[in-house]
Amino acid sequence: MTFEQGYIFTVLAFTMGLFVLGRLRYDVIALLALFAVVVGGIIPVERAFEGFGHPALITVAAVLVISRSLQNSGIVGVFARWVERIDAGPSVQVAAISALVAVLSGFMNNVGALALLLPVVIQIARRNNRAPGELMMPLAFGSLLGGLTTMIGTPPNIIVASFREQSAGIPFSMFDFTPVGLLVAIGGILFLGFFG
Repeated sequence: MTFEQGYIFTVLAFTMGLFVLGRLRYDVIALLALFAVVVGGIIPVERAFEGFGHPALITVAAVLVISRSLQNSGIVGVFARWVERIDAGPSVQVAAISALVAVLSGFMNNVGALALLLPVVIQIARRNNRAPGELMMPLAFGSLLGGLTTMIGTPPNIIVASFREQSAGIPFSMFDFTPVGLLVAIGGILFLGFFG
């Protein structure tokens, strides 16, 4: 192992340790890691901030802004109240929750959609005298399934789209993922609601 490899692994280990401890904000930890690799000579100073201009990062930031605006507008609350009124049994309720978070995840960050609906799902579980895990696991899986349906649904789709644009010169469009992603999402939601 070379010095550079050992240094990178050491920085990664300390960074992961700081993430696990949770005493510092994540952005501060990331900047400290960047500072460490610059000071160590792994990355030249003039290239240290190149990643901040990458299209994938800008797209993820824009999706987070859209997610926050959807949350602040109250649209998500309207859908959440609709799901709360469903009282057709546990299977239909799980399918409705999974479908709602999947739709939201297609047009905003899937983690943001999950975070928006998490308090609602906990409240629904308490009202129906159910264990919160019975609804939270389908919520988590529904957010992952919904993220598959569009380019902005999940950060890996954005990264793949930008890589394709760099290597082939042709980027993916917003709904290029939809034909396959939608079939997988529908199948997954049906499984979660009626078999899972």
